[in-house]
Parts: sequence; structure tokens; C-alpha cells
Amino acid sequence: MHSLSTVIMAAGKGTRMKSDLPKVLHKINSRPLVHYVIDLAQALNSEKIILIVGHKRELVQQACADLPVDFAVQEPQLGTGHAVQMTEPFFKEYSGDILVLSGDVPLLTETTLQELVQAHQQNDAFATLLTSELKDPTGYGRVLRDANDLVYKIVEHKDAIESERAINEINVGIYIFKATDLFAALKNVTNDNAQGEYYLPDVISIFINEGKKVLAVKTKNFDETRGINTIDQLKEAETILNQRR
Repeated sequence: MHSLSTVIMAAGKGTRMKSDLPKVLHKINSRPLVHYVIDLAQALNSEKIILIVGHKRELVQQACADLPVDFAVQEPQLGTGHAVQMTEPFFKEYSGDILVLSGDVPLLTETTLQELVQAHQQNDAFATLLTSELKDPTGYGRVLRDANDLVYKIVEHKDAIESERAINEINVGIYIFKATDLFAALKNVTNDNAQGEYYLPDVISIFINEGKKVLAVKTKNFDETRGINTIDQLKEAETILNQRR
């Protein structure tokens, strides 16, 4: 069994929440969003849990001070690839797997993540991504699989040709990587895009181009993978969590 560590992205502002509070500190049932994600990382027996902080980081550090996490600082915030790169000093002697979660996705279940980790480790993949199917996948990156069911391309909606847009399987932004290969690939990610940011999915493209095995695990429940971007979504997530009890 490979060792597993978890990296949680929690550096964002959450401008659509109509508040200056870091997005991951907005609460569901009186608990910050990020606490639910840290719970998951603990449930999976993560060897290390690294929280990437940025916007008003002292508030996030304060809110998580009693939890078994270390903090990596992302300043300035230059995209998801850059965020994960900030955690490299914590993994100098580490050769296990790294699960990448978002601090604003509190509805994921332990079962779904266990399936992701298991598929990744049993198949000796270099990267495995969580996907979902949507009737209307407009706006989401599509996941293309080959005849062996391996991922050979992830294409953003705006870059997709018509046949690719017809695909309903989407990338939800939850990944597990072999740590050593992840950090090696991150050094080759460029910010040659409209936003001038370094994107984590580019690591997947690098692996595919290098002929490294990339898997996808489809979750049946898209709701689990929803990020919280607005107050309305926060309320919906609270309803879903309470219905599970």
C-alpha cells in the first residue's frame, strides 16, 4: 500500500460570496467549509495534510490551528498549478501519492475518495482524476478516454470541437498523483494562457504526452463534487449535508 498525503487548496478570496472572508471559512452548520475537507483527509489516513493558504491566511490558520495540518503559503495566487507547487518543501523525502482537494468542496464522501485512491494505486497510475457525468456539461472540461479506458485528453469547453462537446463526462478538479512525478511535471507547466496562471490540469497533459498512465474514476453523484461559490450554493450544500444525517 502506497502512503497517501492530502493537499487542500484554500487560498482563494471567494469574491462571489459578497464578503471579504476567505471562502473556505464560510460556515455550514456552524463549521467552516474547510473543516469538512480536512475531516475527509483524516478519514483517509493521510500521512500529511497540507493546507494552501493565501487570502487573509492568518484567519484560515487561526480557524485550523487545532487540526493536524501544515500550512503552505501561496502569495501571490497564480493558479492551481502554482498553488500545489507551494507544497513541494513538505514532500522532499516523500515518494507516495498526493490527493489534491479543494477547501470549498465540502460534500465529497469518504467512499468516493476511497474508490479514487484504490483505482489509482491498484492500477499503478501516475495520475487519476475524479469525473462526473452531466446532462448539460456546458462550461466544463471534457474527459476523453481511449479504447483501454485511459484518459488521453482533457479539453476545456471553449477549446473543444463539436464531437468533444458532445461528451458528457467532465473533469471536477479532484486529483491524485504520484508525488515525485507531480512536482517534476509542475516545473514544466507554463502560464501561457489568457489569465497568465499556472493550471494543475496541465500536469495531466504533460503525463499523457510522456505516455504515463492517467485514469479517471466516475462518481455517480455530481452533487458531491460541487464547489461553493455563492451564498445560495452554501445553503444548498447545508441542506444536502443535513439530509444525509
